[in-house]
Amino acid sequence: MAHDVFTRHASNPILKPDDVAGDSTQVFNAGIAKFQGKYVMVFRADTYNFDLKTETDTFIGRAVSDDGVKWEVLPGVCFAMGKKMDPDSEIKRAYDPRITVIDDRVYMCFAIDTRHGVKGGIAVTDDFEKWEVLSSTVPDNRNMVMFPEKVNGNFCRLERPFSNYGRWNQAQPWDMWFGASPDCRYWGDHELVLGSDHVPYATSKVGPAAPPVKTDRGWLTTIHAVDENPEYELNTWHPHNPWRKRYMAGLVLLDLNEPWKIIGMAPEPIIDPNNDAHPYEREGYRGDVVFPGGFILEDNGELKLYYGAADTCVALAIAQLDDVLDIIEPYTPPHQR
Repeated sequence: MAHDVFTRHASNPILKPDDVAGDSTQVFNAGIAKFQGKYVMVFRADTYNFDLKTETDTFIGRAVSDDGVKWEVLPGVCFAMGKKMDPDSEIKRAYDPRITVIDDRVYMCFAIDTRHGVKGGIAVTDDFEKWEVLSSTVPDNRNMVMFPEKVNGNFCRLERPFSNYGRWNQAQPWDMWFGASPDCRYWGDHELVLGSDHVPYATSKVGPAAPPVKTDRGWLTTIHAVDENPEYELNTWHPHNPWRKRYMAGLVLLDLNEPWKIIGMAPEPIIDPNNDAHPYEREGYRGDVVFPGGFILEDNGELKLYYGAADTCVALAIAQLDDVLDIIEPYTPPHQR
């Protein structure tokens, strides 16, 4: 059961594969921010070959909007790395962008598939035309998001490393961590933020989702949480490989000065895709998936939460900040319970 504090927008989905020129079958996992007077979206676009039952292409595109609801998709590729540029490259592709504006520059976190694992990368731009790649992790790490300002003089990020080891009594026991950097190139001071075993509605991995927003009470941060069950029979385009994971969106509140410390958590998901009233969340490449990628706090206290739905399209949900903060309950670290 999810909290009903967020209302799905009547225009959902706000970005669909048909909105993008070419043969893309999926447009999802987008990063959204306000930059130079406009809403800006960078999105992942995939092409799925229904005969081969596999993806054949991935790129990161861009769209702009005056109101955050109606989007104009710009032509061309916004950002690319990998085999299209160099077929012999160790890097295969870049995808799943998340953007944050810091000191009037746009920083983008993204995932990088390589021949030897998945890395997390960070690039910066002033115009979405020229990008400078600042850093990348070792495998395996992804779902990185950056805080919209420095804390204690450092850039800060949340991330989800995913070793194949870990707690043996839980499927994919992957957790959310914090890291800091003086220059956005070299990262350290890592701290555990949230374990997958700390979230009551998760049976598998948890991790970052959209970049945090700053409130008077703390950093309001979305998470993704996974409920995995071998008995689930969820919608998928690859029935030969059954889909058993439900992705939900949750919320935590982090300390403003020590952002690796959780001070509050919503006890239930804020968006749960287990509802036939929203078929765009249940039908697509992978059904029953919601994954936040953009979180914007407007001057009037409205929160816009953008999320990928069914790994196929982009949707929007809206709430008021005061209502959202009201569902946050004090958090006690597990070792103090």
